[in-house]
Amino acid sequence: MSMLQAIPLSIQTILLLVASNIFMTLAWYGHLKNLATAPWYVAAFASWGIALAEYLLQVPANRIGFQQAGYSVAQLKIMQEVITLAVFMPFSVMYLDQPVKLDYLWAGFCMVGAVFFIFRNA
Repeated sequence: MSMLQAIPLSIQTILLLVASNIFMTLAWYGHLKNLATAPWYVAAFASWGIALAEYLLQVPANRIGFQQAGYSVAQLKIMQEVITLAVFMPFSVMYLDQPVKLDYLWAGFCMVGAVFFIFRNA
C-alpha cells in the first residue's frame, strides 16, 4: 500500500484543494508584487504558467472528491471557496502587505454558514 493510499480520500481531496489554491492565489495575485512593472501580457503569461500547476492539482482533487469520496459538486465548490478564503487572507496580509481587516472575519463567518447549509443533510 502506497503512502497516498493510506490517506483517506476526503483528506486527499482537501490537501489537493489547498495545494491548488496556493498556486491559484499566486497566479491571480502574485504578479501584483513580482511583476508590478512588467507589461500586463508578461504577467498574464507568467500567471497562466502558474495556473497550470493549479489545474494539475484541482482536477484530481475534484475527481477524487466526487467519484471516490462521495462529495457532491456543491460540497466540493463550497470547500473550494472556504479554502480559497483561508489561503487568500494570509497571502494578502503576509505577501502583499495588505492590512488585516475585520471584514475577513465576517467573510469567514459567512463561509461557515455556507458550509453548514451545504453539508447539513449529507
